[in-house]
Amino acid sequence: MTGLRRSVVIGLFVGVLAPSAAQAQWLPPVGGLPPQAAPEESKTALGLREALTVGAENAVARTGRIDGFFKNEVIKILMPEKLRRVETGLRAVGYGGKVDEFILAMNRAAERAAASGKPIFWEAIQAITIEDAMGILAGGETAATEYFRGRTEEELATAFRPIVQQATNEFGVTRQYKDLIQGLPFGNVQGLDIDEYVVGKTLDGLFYVLGEEEKKIRNDPAARITAILRDVFGR
Repeated sequence: MTGLRRSVVIGLFVGVLAPSAAQAQWLPPVGGLPPQAAPEESKTALGLREALTVGAENAVARTGRIDGFFKNEVIKILMPEKLRRVETGLRAVGYGGKVDEFILAMNRAAERAAASGKPIFWEAIQAITIEDAMGILAGGETAATEYFRGRTEEELATAFRPIVQQATNEFGVTRQYKDLIQGLPFGNVQGLDIDEYVVGKTLDGLFYVLGEEEKKIRNDPAARITAILRDVFGR
């Protein structure tokens, strides 16, 4: 066999084998390929990405709007525990209006912060690996949400903090808090960080709603709005 012919044969051989090796680790972008074109494990990862994309989109839409927190009794931000113990007394001595204003303002700050979480969510979604996806699919009803929270919570808290600070200033949360505690025997509540409290409750509410969205996709065929979701979660 001549050197030229040998080179051609080797080139063809490598060309046949190379796609198979690459295909084993290939993970297409969400919505980038019809499900039948992906290897089985990659298809699972794509389905998990799409589930989180749909779930995150819905969770942000439900929480990051006016009354998204305030009118949802499950995630509504209530008085901090240190103040909740004396809330009845506050209302009894004529501070009911201030208590209500304070609660509303905290929820408005949370709604504004929740609306800003999408870029961090999308980045985390694209980082899901095949191994992650297989474990999540075999997990419980909120396995994807728990995975997602573990990888985004710290970054979200950092991103939410300045938004919450701006919103609490705008809505007068700090002023209302000072009005509530001034001259009243609450004990040591001066060290309570209202912004940190609101950030924490925002994360709790956002991930609670995301978990509910994940449950719907896993259990309700009507929630599987794309072909890849129907294929992966309909098995």
